[in-house]
Formats: sequence, C-alpha cells, structure tokens
Amino acid sequence: MGDLEMGIESINLEHPTELSHGDYSTNIAMALAQKSKMNPKVLAEEIATKINKHEYVDSVNVAGPGFINFHLSQKFFKEVVFGVDFEFGKTNIHDNKTILVEHSSPNLFKPFHVGHVMNNAVGESITRLAEYSGANVIKLSYPSDVSLGIGKSVWALLEEGVDTLEKLPDLSSKLKFLGDCYVVGTKAFEENPGVVRRIKEITDIIYKKTPGPEYDAYLLGKEITLAYFKDITERLGSTFNEYIFESEAGDMGKKIVLENIGKIFEESEGAVVYKGESDGLHTRVFINQENYPTYEAKDIGLLWLKFERYNPDLSILITDREQKNYYEVVLSAAGKIETKWQEKTIHRTHGRMSFKGQKMSSRLGGVPIAADILDTVSEELKDRMKEDDSPDKLDSIAISALKFTILKTMAGKDINFDPETSLSFEGDSGPYLQYTNARINSVLEKAKDLDIKNGEDDGRLTTEVEKLLYRFPEVVELSIREWAPHHVAGYLLMLAQSFNSWYGNTKLIDEENPHMAYNLLIAKAVSQTIQNGLYLLGIKSPERM
Repeated sequence: MGDLEMGIESINLEHPTELSHGDYSTNIAMALAQKSKMNPKVLAEEIATKINKHEYVDSVNVAGPGFINFHLSQKFFKEVVFGVDFEFGKTNIHDNKTILVEHSSPNLFKPFHVGHVMNNAVGESITRLAEYSGANVIKLSYPSDVSLGIGKSVWALLEEGVDTLEKLPDLSSKLKFLGDCYVVGTKAFEENPGVVRRIKEITDIIYKKTPGPEYDAYLLGKEITLAYFKDITERLGSTFNEYIFESEAGDMGKKIVLENIGKIFEESEGAVVYKGESDGLHTRVFINQENYPTYEAKDIGLLWLKFERYNPDLSILITDREQKNYYEVVLSAAGKIETKWQEKTIHRTHGRMSFKGQKMSSRLGGVPIAADILDTVSEELKDRMKEDDSPDKLDSIAISALKFTILKTMAGKDINFDPETSLSFEGDSGPYLQYTNARINSVLEKAKDLDIKNGEDDGRLTTEVEKLLYRFPEVVELSIREWAPHHVAGYLLMLAQSFNSWYGNTKLIDEENPHMAYNLLIAKAVSQTIQNGLYLLGIKSPERM
C-alpha cells in the first residue's frame, strides 16, 4: 500500500460540472489501477474509505468504473466563510521572487488609443495577480520617444509654432495639437520630397540629442505627452515604478548587436540582421542601412536594462497579438546572447476591440483614443443612473464596463464592446458585479445595529454560494500560473449569479430566522470576495450604486 498512499498524496482534483455531484472528483483510482494490479472500482472504494475519514469530508461515493466524488463538510464551509477577509485569495507561489511587468507602453507624440486601453487592462490585472502571488512586483512602461514619426511631429510643431502650443489652456488641447502635428507632418513627408530630408535631419538631431530649437521642441512635446500618459493611466487605475525610454534602450541595443556580429547577427546589404530560419522563424533587421537601431535592437537593449537593473525571476510582457511572431524572433536572438533573457520572459497578448451601437461607432470611429472612449461610455451611463451620481462614480462604472469586457475574454481574442450588455446591471458585466457588491453593502448597513451573535450553521443546508466561495483561492492561483485574468472574471460572475439567486429566495434580515447571523456572514464573505476579485481585475468597488 506504500505506493498507493504516495499516489493518494499527489492526487489531482477537479470540480464536477454539476454542484450536486460533489465538491471534488478524481479518477485517481483508474490511473493507479494498473500499477497496483487492482480492479479500479475496488481500488476506488478503498481510497474512498480513507478520504471519508477526514474531518472536512461529509460523504464520498464511487461512480461508474472508478470515479470518486466527495462532498465537503459544513465544518469546512463554515471555516471558509469565517476566514474570508481582504487577504482571501493571496498565495505564496512566487514568494520572495521579483516579477517585472511591462505594459501600457505609449508612443509619445500620439494619443493613448483603444489598443493601449486593452493593453492596460490586461497588464494591470496581471500586475495585481503577481502581487497576490507574494512576489515583489516592478511595474514598468517603455515609452517610444525616438522615431521617424516623432521627427514628423516635431517638424510640424516647428512649422505651426512652438508658442502656439505653449499658449493652449490645458493638457487635453495641447495633446490634440500635437496629434494634429503628427498628421500634418506625415502628409508632408508623403507628398513633399523637399520635406523628407528636413524631417530625417530632425530625427537625427533627436537621436543624437543635439542642442537647438529642434531638440527643445522635442523635449516640450515629450513632457506634454508623458504627462498625458500618466494622467490617463492613473484614471484607468495604473501607476508605474519606472519608465525605460526607447532612446536609452536603442543605444544599448545597438551596442550589443554590433558586439555580436559574426556570432549571432550578420551584415546584409548595409544592414545588420538576425536569420531566424535555423529556429523555424524568419529574418529580421536589427540595425538598418542608415545605421539606426530598429525596434528589434531596441528590445534587445530593453532586455539588458531590465535584467541589469532588476534581475527579475520573471519578466512579463503584454502586447497586441500581432506582435507574437515579432517577439519569437527577438527572444530567439536574445536567448543566444543571454539565456535567461529568453527563459525568464513571458509574452502575453490581447486582441482588438470594436464597438457596437450607432452612437458608439459613429462618435468613436477609426482608432478611438482612450479619453473619448471613457467619456462616451460615461455618457451612455447617465440615462441609467441617478441624476446626482458624481462624474467620478460614472467614470468608475464606465471603466469597469470596459475592463471587464476585455478581461472576461481569453487572451488574444477580439472583443466587441456593446453598451447594451457591457453596461448592464443585470448581465455578465463589470457594473453587474459592482452592483451586486453595493447591494450586499446596503443589506449589511441595515443590519449593523441588530443584536446578533456569531453566525451558526447547525441544522441548515449548505448553500450553493458556500460551495463556490471556497474556490476563489484556487481560481486566483490558476490565473497566476497561466497569467490569465479571464479565470477570475468568470468565477466572479458565477459567484454573483449564485448569490443573487440565493438572495432572491432568502430574507437576510429576519430576526425570527435562527440562521440570520450566519446568512449575513455569507453575504459579507461574498462581498469581500467580489471586492478582492474586482481588485485583481483593476476595477473599483463603489459602496453604493
């Protein structure tokens, strides 16, 4: 029985699809039957007898050819309910490790658009999952501050007049002005050959940090767009420990690539390339014919800077799914320079967002910017909310609607934001979860002055809500192991739907009910679990709605 007992200790459990079938199920008997040379059903009965002796197990049954299903005891569920607090769901699987998360990296001189909103939602949630794992988390953004596109913007800014920009009254209007400069500069670059040389000259000045009016105009635009980036990401609920700029990474990346010509990289038609075909990939240019580092070389420099400064145990990068093949080549080359750069880097992707509904699509159109998206969604909410609801509350609910729509979807999948469903207080939405939590807070507020003792569960049936509550830490751990927030989002919906169904059939404040206190404790535990889960999704939990 020694080998058999070792197998039982390393058992892998799963939850049956139907709650009535048990709280856990396992096919361990069938898996061990051949090794133990026993009939799987006989072996299952023997294992079931051992499991049934545990204080947290209420009953065990063997089904079919040897599946073992078991129900947990009221003692177990009661301890879970009493134990739910703001730490509920935290784990130590990455205790004492350093995890670096890079997300929301903007292109300076351009607005923060819908793609950045998706990146921010996924990146912020993964950041918070990393915090829940016990790790020391470094939050990093990698702004693009040198490019031909920025050269185009600076050219147009000089043409329009720097003083015009400085006289504008607020950050929003200044950002719009710089966005218009990019459009003007791009059009001139495409239509006027005489402008091309001047824009390239300005770009070279920016790369070399040459003092003068061009570089001064660049620094002004960089300061404005970086301030806007900080403003919009704080509105979305994110802050960053550090910014590593593309200009800094480019210098280091170019140096590393040049040092590895003939080893990892090779010269080709005046450029420096990495031929990834030997790894089943494709060739990419790392230094172009103008002797500038490309995005690929800059990402090599970024890896060096990340690991030199922080030496993370894991470095998680979030991008659009279109960047998947690009990063396969970059990390392949990086791994040949320094093995840990590839082995310790995790790349997670998100899809694209579209907008349903005439008002949304007609107003936003094209590639909508983040501020317009949030303002438009907030306007959609006004008709559904009380007249005295504050702009901050509307903004919080609008953000929850956007984020939840993004995060409930498996990584890399496209989504369609539909205000009819995404803003609903009754469907699978962020506002629905916020409303459920606010509803519970209202009940608990009414019950705060009642003379109740510690909740007792003797003589009562275990609720479906309790049978879901205890799963939260498991769901969080699964989300951490896969760096996949959609598991948390799906669980919260299931818990909220179960609670609302129970609440619809249960009078929580009923002093004639001997189980009232315990019922209120269940409600309190659900509220705290929803708050913890929404935190992991980067969503606020208003006390009232």
